Amino acid sequence: MRSITPSRTRANTYMALGLIPLSGFAMDVYIPSLPDMATQLHTTPAAIQLTLSLFIISYGISQLIVGGLLDSYGRYWPTMISMLAFSAASFAIAFAQDINVIYAMRIVQGFTVAVIVVAKRSFFVDVYKGEELKKYTSLFSVIWAIGPIVAPFLGGFFQTTWGWSSNFIFLGLFSLAFFLIEVLIGGESQKQASPFSVRTILGTYGKMVKTPDFTAGMIILGLAYAMILLYGMASPFLIESRLHLNPHVTGYCALFSGVSVMVGGTVSRMLIAKPFVKKLIVASIIQLATVAVLITLTTFYQNLPTLLLYVFLVHSTGGFIFNNLMSYCLIRFPQYAGKAAGLVGGGFSVVTSILSSLLVNFLSITNQTVLGIGYGVLVVGVLFTIIRTKWIVNERPAISENAERSPATAAA
Repeated sequence: MRSITPSRTRANTYMALGLIPLSGFAMDVYIPSLPDMATQLHTTPAAIQLTLSLFIISYGISQLIVGGLLDSYGRYWPTMISMLAFSAASFAIAFAQDINVIYAMRIVQGFTVAVIVVAKRSFFVDVYKGEELKKYTSLFSVIWAIGPIVAPFLGGFFQTTWGWSSNFIFLGLFSLAFFLIEVLIGGESQKQASPFSVRTILGTYGKMVKTPDFTAGMIILGLAYAMILLYGMASPFLIESRLHLNPHVTGYCALFSGVSVMVGGTVSRMLIAKPFVKKLIVASIIQLATVAVLITLTTFYQNLPTLLLYVFLVHSTGGFIFNNLMSYCLIRFPQYAGKAAGLVGGGFSVVTSILSSLLVNFLSITNQTVLGIGYGVLVVGVLFTIIRTKWIVNERPAISENAERSPATAAA
């Protein structure tokens, strides 16, 4: 099998960074089309919103499985096959007339995106070490935010120009383009494969889950991302149905949401040397204060600026928290790169999908005040988990192949 040569490391690094936003594109590009899809397919908004939930659940659960497979069978060929399968599923959705076909293909998309994204996250742990690895992992949420920034903006244009199907044609072509680039310059990044054993994989997952700070990190990632998804699921109906604005505006607002997340991630990189726990608590308290003020404000007055205030203040602080915790969790177990990347991604995605679906259905988000209540539930969960967890500040590996966890200083 062709391995990545030193001369191609930089090119493959850029390609890996380019594929990290794929999950965001697959999730967000058709958000401006949700109301039109409900009309064209003669179904309810809740039935269309389920396409988002199915993708995220499939994406999350699949990451729990594919991490071990990628550690045993490599990164290259599973990625290549998954890119082709993702393209095929995207084209199938574009021409589907039955919502059940779309449900099935969204599950396929979730699985294939999981393979691609986990493989590309693992690439960085395979190739880079120490501070250089930290530099790249701290970039992940910044790069990932490109999806929520660009995708709905493009989706609004596609919707008003060609209709909802064009979003999925775009996804199919996007994946095919990266497949061709992978054929030309890609290769295997893994140095040594580990034998495939379900018992060993489950044992490793068990050890990681039993590490309290790692599990707390996954939960907080899920809560933080649920804030963004909660907005994404509710925004087309808040903007287009309640405020009577067009899909272009939904796309612009989603772009603003992505920029807010990117701002938070960028600030996180700037403050990378600051005390870990203190900066998380400060960000979470800012979120809580923001939500309290805006719930009060929107009880009396609701328009597009009040919605964008929610988006910027909650999503930028959420991006800050997400970036810190994603970097923390990914480098917690460097000897299990694929499994750790899969467990982190899968764990937080499952938490996100369950919480966001419950909140959307239980609260019935028909106005901004109720959206704020949903945010508030998630923010309280984040702050409580941060305070209750004993964090390992030097981020040394929690598990060694030959020894128990090394003692480390806990953050106060």
